[in-house]
Amino acid sequence: MKKRWLALLMSTVVVIGILTGCGDKETQKTETKHGTSTEGKFVVGFDQEFPPMGFVGEDGEFTGFDLALAEEVANRLDLEFVPNPISWDAKDLELSSGTIDCIWNGFTMTGREDDYTFSKPYLNNRQVFVVNNDSDIKSLEDLSGKMVEVQADSSAEAALKKNSKLSDTFEKMQAVPDYNTAMMDLEQGAVDAIAMDEVVAAYKIKSKEEKFRVLDEEISSEEYAIGFLKGNTKLKENVEKVLLDMVEDGTMKALSEEWFGSDITTFK
Repeated sequence: MKKRWLALLMSTVVVIGILTGCGDKETQKTETKHGTSTEGKFVVGFDQEFPPMGFVGEDGEFTGFDLALAEEVANRLDLEFVPNPISWDAKDLELSSGTIDCIWNGFTMTGREDDYTFSKPYLNNRQVFVVNNDSDIKSLEDLSGKMVEVQADSSAEAALKKNSKLSDTFEKMQAVPDYNTAMMDLEQGAVDAIAMDEVVAAYKIKSKEEKFRVLDEEISSEEYAIGFLKGNTKLKENVEKVLLDMVEDGTMKALSEEWFGSDITTFK
């Protein structure tokens, strides 16, 4: 009888131990030395259809400038890097529910400053015009009477709709589904200029500088930063410390040159 009770007791202890272990694994968020984050991990929410910041590469793996930065930060914080593609419309729910630790993917802080705990901005993304290298367009004034193309629902399109003083001078402004189409239209002479994000422009023409150039004058600008859940200042500060180290040792510059052909970062 004693043996049976002992066996039953040991079985009960084992079951309780298993259940307790499962409960620990299911706990998503914890206060660690890094701040409120997924224990042992750095889970980054991003839009997988936003090259060059975050997207699916030809090899089927997630890649991009922002993801490269985030992965280096995770490594230096001794955390497992987990890129988590999200529906952009659900980004706030993903962040508040603890599914992700931050939003890092060409995330504009301009106009959202009070909605998140933001890092310091690391890129000043301008909306600019790209033209063919042999084009006679040198300034915004030269766009008068020209055909201008934009990507539908882009920041550049929104900026030009607000700046009717400029866009009304165009012969026509037309929207296309993606920048690949726009670049082909420009190269073939179907349009005179493309309005687009500078980060996208730099990425697109990095290996084709003999064909395209960017006008010096901008349409507007917006700052990119990392968005954390409101109040999660400890994790933000730890990430910022690592980013500053990456600036000082040249890592951030090297990554920017790899992706854009030059250092366009602004983190200080």
